[in-house]
Amino acid sequence: MTASAAVTAGYTLAAGPVRADVITTDTEGLTTGDVKIKVADGEMPGYFARPKGVANPPVVLVAMEIFGLHEYIKDVTRRLAKLGALAIAPDYYYRKGVDLTKITDIPALLPIVNSKPDAELLSDLDSTVAWAKAQGGDTSRLGIIGFCRGGRTVWEYSAHSSELKAGVAFYGPPVDPPNPLWPKSPTQLAPEMKAPVLGLYGEADTGIPVATVEALKTALAEAKKTAEFKIYPAAPHGFHADYRASYRKEAAEDGWNQMQAWFKKYKVLS
Repeated sequence: MTASAAVTAGYTLAAGPVRADVITTDTEGLTTGDVKIKVADGEMPGYFARPKGVANPPVVLVAMEIFGLHEYIKDVTRRLAKLGALAIAPDYYYRKGVDLTKITDIPALLPIVNSKPDAELLSDLDSTVAWAKAQGGDTSRLGIIGFCRGGRTVWEYSAHSSELKAGVAFYGPPVDPPNPLWPKSPTQLAPEMKAPVLGLYGEADTGIPVATVEALKTALAEAKKTAEFKIYPAAPHGFHADYRASYRKEAAEDGWNQMQAWFKKYKVLS
C-alpha cells in the first residue's frame, strides 16, 4: 500500500509503510461508528463496534498505540465485536488538538503522548466504561486490551479499576522512562493489581528486554497476583500490528487466540 493510499485508508504516517495485505474486518452484523464520550472536562472522541441485536453485550476497552485512533485500532474493535463484545477505543490524546495519525515521525509524537498524565488517562477510561454502560453494555463483564503504549495502559488500568474482570497487554512496557506524570510503572504497581492480566511479548523486542518482563512476572508472583505471560520466540515489537512490517502472522494469531481464551476464562467473553 502506498503512503497516500495508507493515509486515505486511515492508517498513520509515523508508523512507516503500510503492508499491502492488512487485515480488514467488515461491518456485517455490526453497528459501528464514531462517538463522543463525556469526560471530566468535555467530550472525548472514540470509535465503537458492537454486534447487532445483542442485548447487554460484554464491554472491552481498546487502548491504542501512540499513533492515534487509526484504522488498525478501529479494525481491532470490529474483530472484538464479531466475538460478541461492545468494543470501544477512546481517543484519549484528543486534548492536544492534533491528529496523531497525520504526524510523520515518532520523535514528534512522543512529547505529545508522554505529556498525558496517568490520572487523566485512568479517568478517561472510567468515563469510557460509563459511556458503554449507558449504551446497554454489561460492565459486569468488563475487559481491556491494548497494544504497545496501550499495553502499558492495560497494566495501569488493571491496578486502578475494581470493575475490571481481565486485561490483555500486547507488549506493554513493564518499566517507564522517568516522567512525573506517571507516578508508578506497571512493575511498581504489581502489588495493586485488581484484575488478572495476560501479557504477550516478543523475544526480539528491542525496546522491551525479556529481563524486564521476567521482573514484572516475579513482582506479580511475589504479590500473589494472577497473571500469565507468553513470550514469542524471535517476534519483534508490534508483532500483532498487521499493517506494519513488524507483523508476525503466527504470533499474532496465537496471541489473539490466547486473548479470547483469557477473556472466556474470566467471563468477559462467552
